[in-house]
Amino acid sequence: MIFTHSVKVCLATRPCDLRKSFDTLCVVVRDELREDPLSRKVFVFLNRHADRVKMLYWDGSGLWLLTKRLERGRFCRPFTSASGEVKLALKPEALEMLLSGIDLKDGMRRAWYELPEKS
Repeated sequence: MIFTHSVKVCLATRPCDLRKSFDTLCVVVRDELREDPLSRKVFVFLNRHADRVKMLYWDGSGLWLLTKRLERGRFCRPFTSASGEVKLALKPEALEMLLSGIDLKDGMRRAWYELPEKS
C-alpha cells in the first residue's frame, strides 16, 4: 500500500499496546485522539520500546492495519511540546522518513537491522 502526498497522518504521541487490532485501535482514535477513524487519515501508533509500529487507515471500503517490527534498533519517536499533546500531525514525507529510520529531529539515519547483501 502506498500513500499519496495528499494523505493526512496523525501520530499518537503516547506509547500504545500494539496487541490491539482494528476495533480497539478505532476506540483509541475516537476516545484518546478525538479523531474519526473513518476520516481517511493514517493513524500511527508506536509501542513503548518504539521497535514496532501499527498504522490504521480507512480507504473508503474497509480498514487497513499495517504493522512493522524492527529486528534491531528503534523508531525515533518525535518529541512534542510539554503541553501533553496526545497526537501530532505529520506530513506523509515525515512518516516515510520515520519508517525508514531517519530521526526527524536531526535528519540522521538511525542504525538498525538490514539483510546482508548476497554475493
